[in-house]
Formats: sequence, structure tokens, C-alpha cells
Amino acid sequence: MSIFLSRHGAVDGTGIDAGVASHYGDPHREQVLLAEGLAAVDLSHRGVITIAGADRLTWLHSLTTQHLNGLTPHTSTESLILTPKGKVEHALHIVDDGEKTWITTEPGAAAPIVEWLDTMRFMLRVELEDVSGAYAVLGEPIGLESVPGEPVAWVDPWPRLVGDTFAYGPPVEEHPAQGWQWRELIVPVADVEAALGDRPLSGTWASEALRVAAWRPRAGVDTDERAIPHELDWLRTAVHLHKGCYRGQETVARVKNLGRPPRRLVFLHLDGSGHVLPDPGTELLPVEGGRAVGHLTSVARHHEDGPIALALIKRNTDPEMVLLAEHTSAAQTVIVPSDTERRPRRVL
Repeated sequence: MSIFLSRHGAVDGTGIDAGVASHYGDPHREQVLLAEGLAAVDLSHRGVITIAGADRLTWLHSLTTQHLNGLTPHTSTESLILTPKGKVEHALHIVDDGEKTWITTEPGAAAPIVEWLDTMRFMLRVELEDVSGAYAVLGEPIGLESVPGEPVAWVDPWPRLVGDTFAYGPPVEEHPAQGWQWRELIVPVADVEAALGDRPLSGTWASEALRVAAWRPRAGVDTDERAIPHELDWLRTAVHLHKGCYRGQETVARVKNLGRPPRRLVFLHLDGSGHVLPDPGTELLPVEGGRAVGHLTSVARHHEDGPIALALIKRNTDPEMVLLAEHTSAAQTVIVPSDTERRPRRVL
């Protein structure tokens, strides 16, 4: 449990975000401060893994979806661990400080990741450690300035394209996360208060609203046991399309070449006339009636846009179709293209 839960007004989170504060008494103000870069959010429930040894980057390169050979120190990236059938198992935020590779991941995921990676070490020069208990994570939005070497930091590289010259979906300049980056500071637990300084804290309700507004998927929240990277638009940031074989690579290549993922992530503007929002997992139906076309994955209240959500829906669902989540109507904004035609857009 985070030390910041003892602060006045702190309300413990639920589900995947239990153990850190969902808010400190004023979610709206906390979100505004966080969006303006004046606050930080406690993410100390995230898992932290270190990997030492001369072979650490080439080894991770061979096991995950990202090109990690020669990763420049203090340059961050993200990668995925897939199942043999190409399903998303874990999402990794990665930075190397020149001596160790640091990974943050979703709450509760560090132990199974380390366990699996340990079985893949063979005779390579790598040393794994789950240091989640010794390190805390603080999250904050930042500008495009460089990241200092200390404390260790991971910067969300969204939006940018990895491993290809074309993007399937909104061009980078049209993406809502353009110019908006997210930094994770990884600091010893004993130093976390000093790293926070005199900045106010925001809760995860605030950070989740900003994440949803930026169309950023989250493993374990916007994914299920069937999710593949193409459906979540992770080809843009977490998958290198021209690297060698890794677990699940055959599925990535096949679906990429066919251009037909079964489902697609979509951003939704929800009707805000009601006081209660539908829960994640709520089925989405055509407003005219008919069978469910998908379900909500993330739901939030944004300080400017009002009620918003992310959802996974069938790929061929009409983008103009108004959807219904229980009694709440939802209008779509396309993230992953909906039709069967592959529409390349050049990223300059």
C-alpha cells in the first residue's frame, strides 16, 4: 500500500488500481492540475523490474515485440510480450540507463514476467530482479524536453510509428496525444516524497481520464485474453515490424499483411445527461437495436470533454453508427480503421 494513502482526503482505488489513491477529495481539480503539468500521480502500485548484464538488450530484443538492440541510454520505448498465438500478455515500459534496463509494468505483472523471462535466460549474461517493493513510480505529463538521467525515467513515446514508414489510422499530427507525453519517474521508496517535492498529488481517476482522452490502451484494462496488438493500435508504438522472430511474431505479420484484425479500439463520447456512467464491460448495442457489437473497456470523466470511453468493437461496425451502453448513447471516433481496405498514411 502506498505511503500517500495516508494523506488527507485520499480514497483508495479499486480493481487494478487498488493500493494507490483514486483521488484526494477533488477529482476535477486534480485532473486540471495534472493536465497542466502542475501535479503528479502516485503509480507506486506498478511493477518494477531490473535487468543487468551485457546481453540484456539483445536478449529482450529476441523475446518481445520491440527493436531493443542498441537502445540509447535514457531513451524510453514500450514493448509487448505476446503468447505463442500472438495475444497480448504483458505491456512493458522500458528504459536503459547504460548499466541496467528498467521496466515498469501493470500492477501484479512483475512476478509472472520475471518468472517467464527467467526460463528464457539459458546461458546468457543477464540478471533479473523484481524490485517492485524497493522502488516507487510517479507519473506526470511533460513537454517535449529531454529527460534527465536521474532519477531513472520512462517517457511515453506516443505518438510515433515503430518499424514502418506508414501508419494505418490517424496521422501523427491528428492524434490527440501529439505534443502530450507522459513520464514515469522510478525512484527508491525512501526518496519518493523528495521526488514529489511541493507538487500536489492527483489520483488515478485524473490520470486515467487523460489516458482515455489520449486514446492510449492499457494492458489488463483495454485488453482481454483474445486481444492482439493490431486491435489496440499498438503497432504504432510497441511493435517493430521489421525485426526478427519473437514469440507471437507469425500472428503479427499475418494480420498486418491481411489488414483485418477482428476488432478495433474506438474512442467514444458518452451522453453526459445522466448522473451515472456505464461500467467497463458493458455491452455496446446499435441504438436502432440488434446484437452487441462490442463492449466498453475504459470509462472516465474528462475535465473538458465530459464523459468519455474506450471500447473494443467488431472491426466492420459502421463508424457512423451511434451505439448504446445500457441507457447511455455513445458516438464513435475512429482509432483503428474500420473497413477492410488498407489505407496507408505517410508519417513524415
